[in-house]
Amino acid sequence: MTMIQFTNNINDRSTEAGFQFEFKCDRCHTGCMSSFKPSKMGIASGVLRATGSLFSGGAAASGALNAGKDFLRGHERDEALRLAVEEAKKQFKLCGRCGKWVCEVACWNGPRSLCKTCSPLLDEELASIQDKARATWMQRKAMSTDMLPGVDITQNSTTPTARHVCPKCSTAFAGNFCPECGSAVAQSLVCRECGAETAPGAKFCNACGTSTSG
Repeated sequence: MTMIQFTNNINDRSTEAGFQFEFKCDRCHTGCMSSFKPSKMGIASGVLRATGSLFSGGAAASGALNAGKDFLRGHERDEALRLAVEEAKKQFKLCGRCGKWVCEVACWNGPRSLCKTCSPLLDEELASIQDKARATWMQRKAMSTDMLPGVDITQNSTTPTARHVCPKCSTAFAGNFCPECGSAVAQSLVCRECGAETAPGAKFCNACGTSTSG
């Protein structure tokens, strides 16, 4: 009898009612299920169990059937598996180079008659390389672009380095006009380090020497 292939990537999903097998691609691991094949022995056993209480000798016949079921099931299962393999070969191809069964849709290089691991499709590889290169260059460009114009990242805070003090309402602020009362720029500055007032236009704080510029 001819040996049955697909012995490395099959999951047996069979039950007493019948036979069904799951085949998986050795490369991408996606799978497909074979058509369900009812088990003649399973059907006969179920019928006898259902009628055993109605007809004389039903239980004895069922016992005899169960005794020989395991012996007969081997042949029935082998035939079901053989048919399932023939069905699976319509979806899978055997790579002659690496010996793996791969799905024809995603992992098979038809013109080369090899799997894509052994013989990648050049168009697919080129598209993948180009997209990865674009992503890398996009990241580099983003890293070299000033995303925070006007922000001094060497400072501990984004708070302005020096603030004006409104002469009317004493509100500290940055800019040309007080946000509380609308008065023009105050006549003094507040040091960002010690809070001391500094003369307008001064480059350094009178109290601690901190620069009033950015």
